[in-house]
Order: sequence, then structure tokens, then C-alpha cells
Amino acid sequence: MKIVFILDPLDHLKSEKDTSLAIMREAASRGHELFVSMQHELFLRGDIARITAKKFAFTAQSYSLEGINEYAPAEFDAAIMRKDPPFDNEYLYSTYLLEIAENQGARIYNKPGAIRGWNEKLSVTRFPQFAPEFLVTANNNLIREFLATHQDIVVKPLDGMGGHSIFRLGLSDPNISVILETITQFGSRTIMAQRYLPAILQGDKRIIVIDGVPLPYALARIPMAGETRGNLAAGGTGIAQLLSERDMEIATTVGKMLKEEGLFLVGLDVIGDHLTEINVTSPTGMVEIAKQTQHLALPCNPAGVMIDALERNTAQRLIQHVAY
Repeated sequence: MKIVFILDPLDHLKSEKDTSLAIMREAASRGHELFVSMQHELFLRGDIARITAKKFAFTAQSYSLEGINEYAPAEFDAAIMRKDPPFDNEYLYSTYLLEIAENQGARIYNKPGAIRGWNEKLSVTRFPQFAPEFLVTANNNLIREFLATHQDIVVKPLDGMGGHSIFRLGLSDPNISVILETITQFGSRTIMAQRYLPAILQGDKRIIVIDGVPLPYALARIPMAGETRGNLAAGGTGIAQLLSERDMEIATTVGKMLKEEGLFLVGLDVIGDHLTEINVTSPTGMVEIAKQTQHLALPCNPAGVMIDALERNTAQRLIQHVAY
């Protein structure tokens, strides 16, 4: 296959733990041809989608890049969108450009319209049977009422990642006013409040779903002492563990809809028995799961599962094309 990865700058990626690089290594080990591109290297010439990309190869020490050429996105067997949030206007415009490319024959993973339509915080509202009690508003008085009802809550922006700007609030917190004023920008920015889940102390579980099917292991991200957030970027420790029955119920139910929507690689966040986020932009955790399970009776190589699924998907398209 000929695959282009749309990434953040390569020198920003941590080679020892980055999921995008893990997927790329797996693809390279199978002889697939790799290219890399940045968000702003997508463009339109008239009504035709184009992309500039460099050929990428791993070397003994690092990697090499060769040239920079212009392509039609449809020239690639797969274009994998792995640009990190925030989901700002530039990210939004990228989904529009990718959708135009898709309409011109490109195979985009994840589907651009679905990335746009599945806000990573709000998407849990599609599965109220799994979500904790929540409130979405910019109104500080409504948040205070929610706090009075549940007494212990978490508030977070709708466009954040890595645990950024997540606050836990209790009734006796002396900083309630300033926190709410800051996170809602004095009532001008919509945020999500959720009932605090004490099970976070046992880990914020990242469940990776590939082509609708969950991996057998989750990465339970345990908060460091004195911290509410389990995110690895916030100092959490990741521990691979088999999915529980409830985890599997959530992941298979959600996974079915994800596949129907064209969301090929997704990270579900589950705390205890509750679904708290659905990460559709650039979910992580593959490297930690692979490393921690490699010597177990049931090892799991998430990047291998990802490339297996991509190869099957590409083969099925070719069969359908020939049949047509």
C-alpha cells in the first residue's frame, strides 16, 4: 500500500511512545510505502484537492525524508489523519478539504465528516446509557446547580486534550467562582460538567477500537498522587489490563456505530462503568499496550491490528472495484 500520514511536525513526536510512529513502523515492516504531510499541506487548486508530501523511511538512528511532491490524495491507498487537537478553525477547515478529497476518490481514515461530527466530549451524549450524569452549558448558575446536586463534579472544555483545563470542583472549594469564570470565559464558552467518578483512582481506561472492534486490553491510566486526571500527559501511569464485561459491553455497542460512521481508529475513555469521552482525532496508547503485553499468554500489538484492518479494508475495496 501507499499511505500518507497527516501529522504534527515530526520533531514534536516522541519516538519511544508515539502511536502514529508505531503504526508507521508496523506498515514499514510489511513493505508499505510511507509518506508524511502536515495539516497546511492540504489545499485546493480550483475545485481539485491536492496534497504535498515527503516520502518517509525509518533509518537505524531515526528516519529520512525524501523530496517534496504534489499529489492527488486519491493516489494513496490510505490517508491517515493523525493531527492532534485542539479542534480549532484550522482543524475544521482541514476536515472540509479532506471531505472534498474523499469525494474525489481519496480513502481517508478517520472519515472527515465523522471527525467533524463527533466532538470528543459531546459524543458521549449519543450513549446516555453509559455516560455519567452531565451538563453542557456556558451558564455558571446552571453549573452551580449541577454542583449542588452532585456535590463533586469535573468541568472541562469541549475542545481540550491531554487533561488540559480539567478541574474537579467540590461544594467547599474556595475557588469555584474563579474556576467557572475562567473555564467558561465569563459565560461565553460552552463546557461540559460531569459527576466526579471515584473509580478514576483505579484508572481512566483507554479502550482502542479499530474498525468497530475493541482490543482485548485497555490502558488504565492511573493518576499520580494528589491528581484528579489520569492522562499520561498529566503525569498518569498507564497499566495494560484486560477489558471487563462492562468495558466490552460499552466498546462493542459504541464500536458498531463508530464503524457505520466511518470512524476507523477511536479511543474510548471509560472510568469505572461509565463512558466519559470518545477520542476520534489522534487516540494514543498503542505503544504502552504492546510493550506491557508482549510477554503475556495473550499478547497484543495494536499497530499490527490497525494495519491488518487497513489491509483488509483496502483489499475489500479492490474486490468491489473489480466486481463493479
